[in-house]
Amino acid sequence: MNRSTGSPVGRDVYTVSRLNREARLLLETGLPALWLEGELSNYARPSSGHWYFSLKDEAAQVRCAMFRGANSRVRVVPRDGMHVLVRARVGLYEPRGEYQLVVEHLEEAGEGALRRRFEELKARLQAEGLFDAAAKRPLPRLPRRIGVITSPTGAAIRDILHVLARRFPAVPVLIYPVPVQGTGAGADIAAALRLASARGDADVLILARGGGSLEDLWAFNEEVVARAIRSSRIPVITGVGHEVDTTIADFAADMRAPTPSGAAELAVPDRREWLRALTGVRERLAGGWGRGASARRQRLAWLGRRLDLTHPRTRLAARAQRLDELEGRLARALRRELATARTRLAAAARTLHAVSPLATLERGYTIVVGPAGRLVRRAADVAVGDAIEARTADGRFRATVTGRDD
Repeated sequence: MNRSTGSPVGRDVYTVSRLNREARLLLETGLPALWLEGELSNYARPSSGHWYFSLKDEAAQVRCAMFRGANSRVRVVPRDGMHVLVRARVGLYEPRGEYQLVVEHLEEAGEGALRRRFEELKARLQAEGLFDAAAKRPLPRLPRRIGVITSPTGAAIRDILHVLARRFPAVPVLIYPVPVQGTGAGADIAAALRLASARGDADVLILARGGGSLEDLWAFNEEVVARAIRSSRIPVITGVGHEVDTTIADFAADMRAPTPSGAAELAVPDRREWLRALTGVRERLAGGWGRGASARRQRLAWLGRRLDLTHPRTRLAARAQRLDELEGRLARALRRELATARTRLAAAARTLHAVSPLATLERGYTIVVGPAGRLVRRAADVAVGDAIEARTADGRFRATVTGRDD
């Protein structure tokens, strides 16, 4: 016996804290995550944001805790008496030694079976390749007509028509009225899809309805609808429920919008953006045309000038001008040559005059020409009786030789 503790020596004695801790570990590791169904009671939500409640059936109950990180993803508001389906792990709250469930997911029990059917169908169709991105068809940039498959009296059709009128009112709308909830709604929706595809009256189809519970939206989770979407020759946009709602039809569609209004926005372009784009194109065309016209005018003017330069008239004018220039140069050259010649002639004349017989005559001498016009240089050149002519500076006279002295 240990005197200080009063416990038997060699025995492993647990504290309560140790017991609770090891019990918690055994519970958490010994059991997997479980699905449980039961009635919710004793619901409490303190300022921390965590949820605490009990889950019970006719014979027993268990305490549950659902922490804020997990309950923020729940789409239902818990209330006492609600029949719920939860996925939880078994644990133990150590301070009080209370066994409890740590809940990871909670939904109304009525949705549980539908949710399982949804997941099973989704997995099967996905395995078939029905949701492959490669099979998706592109949407037309500007459809000539839009087909809308929905209830003719619901809020969805009003939202769709409002958005289409605001964004691009020139595109006509053809409505295929169908029930979107209740027994047979899925078959009616599939029939409308097949009819629209066969008629080919629209370039794009919108399949839509407003929000609701999983049960309300179940017509859009039916296999016949998914297959009709993929068989359609016309691309399909789905806008079913709210942003948090996702249906099998959304996976099969060529484009999924979070709401009916969002589907309408995807179906047509924004006319204001188109007008801005068209205005920009027009301005660019006008600017380009103006610049092109200006460039063409400049080139035409250049070609005109070039044509003028190469025109025979221009070339003849240039040759005529050149001829005038050469003629002027020739005249100036001739005048220079003539002046030089005159100067030389005058000098030669003066030189010639200086040695000319005429100059001698002016000094008082006479030139005598004998018979036959021969110049008489000596007395022997004439005979008595010859007729002679004497030339003086101012005239001539004739005489007969009467005598001669040799």
